[in-house]
Amino acid sequence: MILHTYFRSSASYRVRIALAIKGLGYEPRFVNLTRAGGEQYTPNYQSLNPQARVPVLEIDGQVLTQSLAIIEYLDERFAPIPLLPADAWGRARVRSLAQLIACDTQPLQNTSTTRYLKSRLGCTETQIAIWLRDWISRGLDAMEMQVARDPMTGHFIHGQAPSLADCCLVPQLYAARRFGVDIAAYPTLLRIELACLERADFQLAAPDRQQDAE
Repeated sequence: MILHTYFRSSASYRVRIALAIKGLGYEPRFVNLTRAGGEQYTPNYQSLNPQARVPVLEIDGQVLTQSLAIIEYLDERFAPIPLLPADAWGRARVRSLAQLIACDTQPLQNTSTTRYLKSRLGCTETQIAIWLRDWISRGLDAMEMQVARDPMTGHFIHGQAPSLADCCLVPQLYAARRFGVDIAAYPTLLRIELACLERADFQLAAPDRQQDAE
């Protein structure tokens, strides 16, 4: 199993968490998203993923892109320690919260997005910082409200074990701090993050533990 990854990529981070929770070993292939204009744009890498993004998982001669699809594949293929609940409503809830981050929040902080804001629209670094903080805060505001009021929230986002949604939350809070978001307004999310980060599997997946960390 080969994972094409970048230490600071939120999407790669969430897949590393899932792999660690399931105890699955893999060979990392590092794709630096900022060096020389971005290694994701090289012809060799784009032959794997024409979208020029990480992560990419190579397994059994197949290539998978999109972090949520990768995690759900791993969950179906390697069933012990599930990342989705057994009941249909629970699965829908976890997917909804995961997508709130992975589809509606995190893409607005991507390197490709900020590069476009700067190079095509002429935004300054200050304007880009305002953009990042605003969109990340909107996503976390919504997630805090939903998770805090839901009786299905437990020690983790859904009950007493980490799920797909927790795999998304921890990288997003890491990014929020990096971009200067005031996270004090999210006590429920911070409590859950602490529960996650106390676990060895989440620690193993952390950006500063990766071989390509800068």
